Amino acid sequence: MAKAAILETPGEGLRIADVAYSDPAPHEVLIDTKACGLCHSDLHFIDGHYPHALPAIPGHEAAGIVRAVGSEVKTVKPGDHVVSCLSAFCGHCEFCVTGRMALCLGADTRRAKGDAPRITFADGAPIAQMLNLSALSEQMLIHEHACVAIDKDMPFDRAALLGCAVTTGAGTIFNACKVTPGETVLVVGCGGVGLAAINAARIAGAGKIIAADPLAEKRDLAKVLGATHTVDALADDAAKQIIAISGGGVDWGIEAVGRQASADLAVASLKRGGTAVILGMMPLDCKVGLGAMDLLGGKKLMGAIMGMNHFPVDLPRLVDFYLRGLLDLDTIIADRISLDQVNEGFNTMRAGTSARTVVVFD
Repeated sequence: MAKAAILETPGEGLRIADVAYSDPAPHEVLIDTKACGLCHSDLHFIDGHYPHALPAIPGHEAAGIVRAVGSEVKTVKPGDHVVSCLSAFCGHCEFCVTGRMALCLGADTRRAKGDAPRITFADGAPIAQMLNLSALSEQMLIHEHACVAIDKDMPFDRAALLGCAVTTGAGTIFNACKVTPGETVLVVGCGGVGLAAINAARIAGAGKIIAADPLAEKRDLAKVLGATHTVDALADDAAKQIIAISGGGVDWGIEAVGRQASADLAVASLKRGGTAVILGMMPLDCKVGLGAMDLLGGKKLMGAIMGMNHFPVDLPRLVDFYLRGLLDLDTIIADRISLDQVNEGFNTMRAGTSARTVVVFD
C-alpha cells in the first residue's frame, strides 16, 4: 500500500488515503516517488475547470527510483533514478515516427478496457490515473515510455521540475521555437514554465529576453534567470512597452499562463513575421487569433504541448545543463512540502505569488 492524494469531488481539495498498485504489466515500471512538483495544470482538474474520470490521483511532474519492471521493459531497471513525463509515447504512430512524440495519443501506453486497473483503493475499487502518471503518491505505476533514467547525481526535487515545467518551457525554446542567438523573446507569465523558458532563452543566446508578469516578485525572479527587461503584464501600455524595448516587436511571444489576456499580449507584441506560442492550458471557451493585418505581416500562432519534447533525448541533456551550472532550477523552487500539506501547496498556487512548490517524499 502507498499513500496518495486523491481527487474525489472537484472544488473540495484532495484527500490522503492508502492505495494499492497492480503488478507491472510487461512494459510497465513501478517507481518509488521521491519528489513531485505542483503544476497549475493539476489545478484545472482539482478545481473542476477541465473534466476527468474520478476518483483520480493528480500530479505529473515527478522523479523517483525504479522499484520493479515488467518482463519486456528495456529502457530502465530497478535502482535507476528516473524522471516521469505525461506525454508518454508509443514509438510507432504517425506522430512518433515523424519526430513529434509529444503529440502521440499513446493508446499503447494505457491499459486496455477489461484489464485490471493500475491503481485501486484497499477494497479493490478502481482509481483513475491522471495524465498517465498520478504522481502525487508514494509510488507510480507507469509505462516505460513515460519515464527516462537520469544521472544519479541529480537531486530529486530539482529533477522533478524537468518532468513538466522545464520540459515545457525549455523545450519550447529549444524544440518548438529553435531560438536563434540574437532573436528577441517575450515570456508572458513567470511561474515555473515561464521561468524555465526565460532560463532556456538565455542558454540559447537570445538577444533581448522580456518577462511580463503582474507581480514584482516574479519579475525579480525572471531577472535572476536571464530576463534582460521586465514589464508589468497588466499595464495598459504593456504591448507598447514591449514593442519599444524590442525595437519593433518580438520574434517569439510565449504565453505561459493559460489566460486570454496573456495570449492576447503575446500576439500584440509580435514583430512582422513573429510567432506567438501558447503553452498555458486556456479555459475551454477561449479563442486566440490573428487579425487580417497580422496575417498580412506574416505573423504566426501555434501551440507547443509539453514543449514539443523528445523526452528520452531532452531529459539527460537538461540534467547535464543543471549539473554544469547552465540551467538554474534552484531559483524556481519556492517551497518544499510533505504530501500531507498538498492542499496548502495548491492554495499557495492559487494566490499566484510564488514559483514552484515541490512535494518531497521520504
